[in-house]
Amino acid sequence: MDASPRVVRAARMDAPVHVPVAIVGAGACGLVAAIALRAAGLECVLLERDASPSGSTALSSGFIPAAGTQVQRALGIDDDPQRFAQDIQHKSRGAAAAHLVEAYTRAAAPALDALAARGLRFEVLTNFLYPGHGVHRMHSLPQRTGAALVAALLEAANSDGADLLASARVTELWADPQDRILGVGVERPGGTIERIACDVLLLACNGFGGNPQLVRDLLPEMRDAIFAGHTGNDGSAILWGRQLGAALADLGGYQGHGSWVVPQGALMTWAVMMEGGVQLNARGERFHDETQGYSEAAVDVLAQPGGIAWNVFGDAQLALAREFPDFRAAEAAGALRTAADGAALARIIGCEAAAPPAEIARFGPPFHAVRVTGALFHTQGGLDIDGACRVRRTDGSVFPNLLAAGGAARGVSGNAVWGYLSGNGLLSAVAGGWIAGHTAAAQLASRR
Repeated sequence: MDASPRVVRAARMDAPVHVPVAIVGAGACGLVAAIALRAAGLECVLLERDASPSGSTALSSGFIPAAGTQVQRALGIDDDPQRFAQDIQHKSRGAAAAHLVEAYTRAAAPALDALAARGLRFEVLTNFLYPGHGVHRMHSLPQRTGAALVAALLEAANSDGADLLASARVTELWADPQDRILGVGVERPGGTIERIACDVLLLACNGFGGNPQLVRDLLPEMRDAIFAGHTGNDGSAILWGRQLGAALADLGGYQGHGSWVVPQGALMTWAVMMEGGVQLNARGERFHDETQGYSEAAVDVLAQPGGIAWNVFGDAQLALAREFPDFRAAEAAGALRTAADGAALARIIGCEAAAPPAEIARFGPPFHAVRVTGALFHTQGGLDIDGACRVRRTDGSVFPNLLAAGGAARGVSGNAVWGYLSGNGLLSAVAGGWIAGHTAAAQLASRR
């Protein structure tokens, strides 16, 4: 049976199961939406293609930017949604969707505060600033991993009574002639299709980074890059949207990363670069300003000989890097090289002994080096939505009961790689999921 995403047009849908809200995807976006719905006393089912929830969130560092949270105030950090919005627009050169920037920056703090009240122990990272952020607003669980974030959100959603159907890949989206969503068809193990009717559908599923054809068509500069995201990012939301006549936006926006460790295949934190590390190419040349951002650095690194760079740093930056589990794992796998002097560093890189630039003298010797390339992590374009996460048609009107957020929808990074501000992906997922959950609740209330 063809499992490619398709829209089924029908006047009605016969299904053995009916739920008020169906949520496609159980990453951060879907789980936060489910938590919001359960807090309103509403039933929902999370439809997750994998055997257990993971998605793009689990592969991330799990850092969520928010302005004006309780934990920020407890630390004396002066921040607010307006300042956060300014940072987003500055990074995107004014190209980020203004209505979503306003909605997400206002929703992020209430969402995190509510999750904290549910037992999630957020901390603010205060030992470094990610590029583009004017204050310390990056929130993380103590484990500092995306996998820990997914696990904590899943535990909260489960304890609140949200239903999860795993190993359930949504392949069909049913809609009537007036564009009202009737339900979904779900492929189960063995290839059978089960149908579930719903009153509201939230697409919290994916981007398109794992769809090679869409990447070639929409992000040609990344067509040969490593895709370091989740394979579930197959572009289903875009393919459904095209069939429905939904508007799409910011399809040229994405999160790259210029620090994907090779051959070990791990993410190295950009905090090392922000705290004085440099990137050198195979000729020992520093080729860009690392403080501009890790997303656009992916393109810069891929433009170097062999598409390779070396992260070079000193003892202080090494101590910071070791605070992150991903780096510790990469180091254990042999990614870290250490040189006693510049000549030894040149031998590691494979360049002339006199080539390493003078900038490295400020943090060594010894010098530490990690071999990296540029990678595609997550796309930032998708279904066009309004500030309530309602999917828009091409004429600007909204579908009556179709919502989207997170990777399925356009983000707040504009239409290019350089527009991505650190944390924009999880901002869209968490704030978008929070907003979508409340929108779904309001739509259900209006039908009573």
